[in-house]
Amino acid sequence: MISRVDDYLHAVPLSGAVPEQVGPFTLFRSTTVWPYYARPVPGAGATIKPDDVDVLRSRCEELGIPLSFEWVVETCPSLGPAAAEAGLAVVEHPLLVLEHAQFRPAPADARCEILPADDAVLRQARAVASLAFGDPGTAVGAAGPQERDAKAAEVADDLIGAILDRVQRGVTVSAAAFTDDGMVASGQHQPVGTTTEIVGVGTLPAMRRRGLAAAVTSTLAEHAFANGIDLILLSAETRAVAAVYERVGFHRIGTAAAAE
Repeated sequence: MISRVDDYLHAVPLSGAVPEQVGPFTLFRSTTVWPYYARPVPGAGATIKPDDVDVLRSRCEELGIPLSFEWVVETCPSLGPAAAEAGLAVVEHPLLVLEHAQFRPAPADARCEILPADDAVLRQARAVASLAFGDPGTAVGAAGPQERDAKAAEVADDLIGAILDRVQRGVTVSAAAFTDDGMVASGQHQPVGTTTEIVGVGTLPAMRRRGLAAAVTSTLAEHAFANGIDLILLSAETRAVAAVYERVGFHRIGTAAAAE
């Protein structure tokens, strides 16, 4: 299972990047408006050293792109210590998976649906996610519908264009929850073959503690399973956030790490 997840995570950037081999790493060079990262080559079994990180750092400097990594700790345990020794900040998050037999749909006092490829709707979804991740955690916060609308007006057109393109190509599927206040939670999944990852699930801080994130996750999972997916993964910010996903049947299989 860990190897399958690792293979998926190595394939999913290819919808928006071109790969370049640099030592034991694949550097994903972005072809869109957001940067990507490097990953250890799956199955290579390499022991990563700080010198390997420095070689990649030099290549990133040549290209004028940020140096960052994403990986699964269990498949490359040497990268975290090497990255830290090379001066990078390393963070780790729970890595969870869901198979159809374990799926428990989450009820919610909201209308949840898959979003169309529509500029205005996707702009709202991006604004919700921006406010949610700008105030991380599960505690109720201040930002609500008024702040969502203001944030939506600030979202750059080129970013929305890139998101719209991904939705039209089917490499990103977006969903959202709606109440009388409009869109209050959003998220996406990114299918590759029969595996997908749920990403970017967030609730307006003022609307937290209502089961909305679990409901959006449930909607995305239902869509994925209805369209040929048999394994869903995600990484949670904290164990408290992981508990939200466990309500719909996710269980932890390892640790996702990042460094920059």
